[in-house]
Amino acid sequence: MKVILIITLIVIFALVYFLLKEHDKNALLTFICSLMIIYIVLNPKQCIGFTIAGAKLFFNAVFPSLFPFLVIVNLIISFGGIEIYSRLLGTILCRPLGLPKECSLVLLVSVFCGYPLGARYAAELYEQNLIDHKTLERLLNIATNGSPLFIIGSVGTAMLGHPYLGYILIISNVLSCIAMGLILPGRYKWKGTKPVAKSVSHASVNFGIALKNALEDAVKTCISIGSFVVIFSVLINIIKSNGYFNLALIYVSKYTSLPIEILQSFSLGILEVTNGCNLIAVSALSNNSKLIISSFLIAFSGLSITSQVYSLVYKHKVSINKYIVLKVLQGIIASVVTFVICNIGFIHMTEDVFLDGYSRASSLSPFLIGIIFLIALPIIIDRLKALIRVS
Repeated sequence: MKVILIITLIVIFALVYFLLKEHDKNALLTFICSLMIIYIVLNPKQCIGFTIAGAKLFFNAVFPSLFPFLVIVNLIISFGGIEIYSRLLGTILCRPLGLPKECSLVLLVSVFCGYPLGARYAAELYEQNLIDHKTLERLLNIATNGSPLFIIGSVGTAMLGHPYLGYILIISNVLSCIAMGLILPGRYKWKGTKPVAKSVSHASVNFGIALKNALEDAVKTCISIGSFVVIFSVLINIIKSNGYFNLALIYVSKYTSLPIEILQSFSLGILEVTNGCNLIAVSALSNNSKLIISSFLIAFSGLSITSQVYSLVYKHKVSINKYIVLKVLQGIIASVVTFVICNIGFIHMTEDVFLDGYSRASSLSPFLIGIIFLIALPIIIDRLKALIRVS
């Protein structure tokens, strides 16, 4: 019941914001920024510490995993990876979601690397005229999800303390993305249609030039994402250390009967998902409640990730209001899926049974085995079709 109340509150807040007129939004944001400037002037040493903490978070946790992925994916695109993955995985991955086959690489990037890289390469497809604007908007709400490393490793194992809880979260996250692909309007019609653009030959691309361009693009993207990480780290720490915020939490807690720690973690999680999930994990809630709330935050992704996504696609006139509303819907779907999973007995599986099976499976996790099977399946099918045609 408490979880439902929390989700209802955030939906109401989002609706109120979107119903405001444009000049009212500008006035509200100007007022908030002015308060932040006053706080920084009055507490310069503290805010410098917040900035350094955000920079350390980026360079120690985000940059090491983000930069190599950006370079490698850029190289894949330079050497015709979009066309190759379209042929191998296009039908299996894209057709059920109502997307053209050219989107297969973006879907894989979003699954393996997480947000905001899905948005980064969705914009790349649009800039290459491989997808239209309607497909770009649909793809953004399907291919912006958390990475397995973040969900299973950071949230499930490090924060919640159980790897299999991370698997529940990633299942709900993936299913919510699939659900968005099924319910969003404007599905791509496969029958009787031609590709949006002709394939481009990449045979003459020089490796040195491709690597140089990949590195430059990766550095530029990392600097942009790092800036968001730092500024939101400062913002969250300012809010946490502000007495008015704590008074507001006490007031809301009094009239909703919700614990203050839930309100704090959820409200901060709306701003930045990592901090929110960590606060939820250390709270006194049951595992079921922790999973349901964390599932919403991961699927919604937080305003920090949303800002990063918008910075990558704003020049293509994508409606950020529509995007946020749909991310709220995806968060609700993920929470419902998690609720169902938690009530069919999977969550009650003993940790010993799971971990024993996990250790007996050598060094390969079930998720890694599934990824290898997913990648190998279309290749196997393609070879079988070739054998059938020959015979």
